[in-house]
Amino acid sequence: MPLDLNDSKGRKLGRILTKMGVVSRERVHEALEVQKTRRKLLGELLVELGYCNKRDVDEALAAQAGLGFVDLNMGELPAEVVESLPAETVQSYQVVPIEYKAAGRKLKIAMKSLNNFRAVDDLKLLMGFNVEAVVADEAQVDALIKKYYSKQESVTEVVSELAADDKFKSLQGKSNDSIDLDAVMEAAEDNKVIKLLNLVLLQAIKDRASDIHFEPFEEEFKMRYRIDGVLYEMVPPPKHLGTAITSRVKVMAKMNIAERRLPQDGRIELTVGGAPVDLRVSVLPTMWGESVVMRVLDRSNVKLALDRVGLRDDDMSSFRKLINRPNGIVIVTGPTGSGKTTTLYAALQELNDLETKILTCEDPVEYDIDGLCQVQVNPEVELTFAKALRSFLRQDPDVILVGEIRDLETAEIAIQASLTGHLVLTTLHTNDAPSSVIRLVDLGVEPFLLTATMEGVLAQRLTRTICPKCRQEFVPSEEQLMELSLTPESVAGRKFFRGKGCDGCFGSGYKGRMAIFEIMAINDELRDQIMKKASTNILRQIARRNGMRTLRECGLLALYEGQTTIDEIVRETMGDDE
Repeated sequence: MPLDLNDSKGRKLGRILTKMGVVSRERVHEALEVQKTRRKLLGELLVELGYCNKRDVDEALAAQAGLGFVDLNMGELPAEVVESLPAETVQSYQVVPIEYKAAGRKLKIAMKSLNNFRAVDDLKLLMGFNVEAVVADEAQVDALIKKYYSKQESVTEVVSELAADDKFKSLQGKSNDSIDLDAVMEAAEDNKVIKLLNLVLLQAIKDRASDIHFEPFEEEFKMRYRIDGVLYEMVPPPKHLGTAITSRVKVMAKMNIAERRLPQDGRIELTVGGAPVDLRVSVLPTMWGESVVMRVLDRSNVKLALDRVGLRDDDMSSFRKLINRPNGIVIVTGPTGSGKTTTLYAALQELNDLETKILTCEDPVEYDIDGLCQVQVNPEVELTFAKALRSFLRQDPDVILVGEIRDLETAEIAIQASLTGHLVLTTLHTNDAPSSVIRLVDLGVEPFLLTATMEGVLAQRLTRTICPKCRQEFVPSEEQLMELSLTPESVAGRKFFRGKGCDGCFGSGYKGRMAIFEIMAINDELRDQIMKKASTNILRQIARRNGMRTLRECGLLALYEGQTTIDEIVRETMGDDE
């Protein structure tokens, strides 16, 4: 019996199956009685008892959610329907298009599961479709995906298709040139442009890229992504496609596509392969068009546990002592992209319990964590780090995270918070741990306030690790050893490794990254020297005498363990050598 979806939506499953004529009321009641003694879903029990089949239950569940259930034995799908979605998107979301109307961009998709609501949301956002979803038999969906989408298009193929299309050439020009807004909007909604951007995003996320760059130059338009801290170039599309691609990104990030003279920031939330992925988007006007950088925040990949960030046992013990102090300031320092945020989130995750009130002030909030009150700074409404911090002190917190100390005002309020019994975690941009003291003094913080509040500094870097597939032993030259102030005699008996380069690591010899750390706990001797405004070198000597392992020394341990290479340690710890 055909179901009325309006009448079935929200009804009990047994009632819907009865209306379908699949089971009688008596059999539904019998299954309900069985359910009292067995923790199983009603639909599962009815199938187990032989009163209906799984397809009947799936159809009833779809109707309960207000979705239609379709039979996909409908003959050949028209070419325009098949081409409406790229193979990567179909396989990533496990849906198949069954109807497409170009007018109004109406797309009907069949899904295996009625819970795949993110596929509907992302197809609306990623590709601008008006999506209608229905549910179908899992085997039928799989069969159609295999039949029409087993061959995946590459970025190169889509770029070649677009290069042959002349309709985008009118959009070429400098960022301050006037441009037809209707033409820009049309380009942003073009299926081929959408297909190219989706392929680039899916490829970058699959390769675990941290950033995706779209860059306009006088003679070309580059697409690059950063993997393990190194930029790799993708097949560059023709220069005249730059405006179409950046406009599509701006539409997805809900930016103003008419504004091409000012920087803009936005955010895109996606689900790729069942995992939530956030893209932080930054658009910057340049001489030859708008430069776009997308920071990939793969929430499923972030290691939010202190024992997973790579700290050695003794460093872990030292850092745990610091973050478990009742008050004071603990600083995590290092350059942009060195993993400071991940370390701080891991520390907060460890402190996050029912007895602890934690407030964070960030720019921007990168990961949402249950149990934390997170505030994003917004300079447009004058919500700065300093202003948020002042309000935090009236919120009765135990632990406060300040995303970054950028100025004297923020530093002074952080110090005030620590003096009044709060633990303050924050970041700075300095080369090593001892430099953080000098940086704060340079900002204008009084040395006596630093000695009263600063508990410790953790400096960190990320170094690339050797690809396990092509890892091989080698004997370093004397010149290579000299770069780390080593001699052949001092490393006698030690083994060194490097990656030969293979398909799995794009020929680089590296796969993944690990952190190296330097922890400086503040003791009375260091406090005396801070009061005397001692130099960084003196502070470093005292810290080392008291057991601090420098970034280079930590890197050498990783080198001797065969995890990384001489080149990486030299590159990431330059200037640490005395």
